[in-house]
Amino acid sequence: MALLETLTADMKTAMRAKDKETLSVVRMLKAAVSNEQIKLGHDLTADEELAVLSREMKQRVEELESYKAGERTELALEVEKQIAVVKQYMPAQMSEAEVIATVKETIEQVGATTKADLGKVMGALMPKVKGKADGKLVNATVQSLLK
Repeated sequence: MALLETLTADMKTAMRAKDKETLSVVRMLKAAVSNEQIKLGHDLTADEELAVLSREMKQRVEELESYKAGERTELALEVEKQIAVVKQYMPAQMSEAEVIATVKETIEQVGATTKADLGKVMGALMPKVKGKADGKLVNATVQSLLK
């Protein structure tokens, strides 16, 4: 089932359950996916759907960090709930060990040896981990493994 259909079904379920928090997040996700579909002029591929979800997740994570930095605990709790709903639609996240293994494998494939090869490694690596791992973790892992 396409993401848009899943979101529509989940929106109906949230309405029936009178779950306003989930409903608002699902509506927002549905709007983001619909807007992207209109912008591109065709039904979204799985990668394009993942890109929209990743963008929405990233916005919420940044929002959460700023609320925590500003000691706005009530707003931070709301955003954490939103993140939990968005995570339901994201693919399973890679563990740190899986990220390290993927990075090592990619470094060998590319033949990278120094930090100067960071761009080559990241270019080959990001399509493999897109949406499945945090970009900051991936970047930090690559930098730690390259000398």
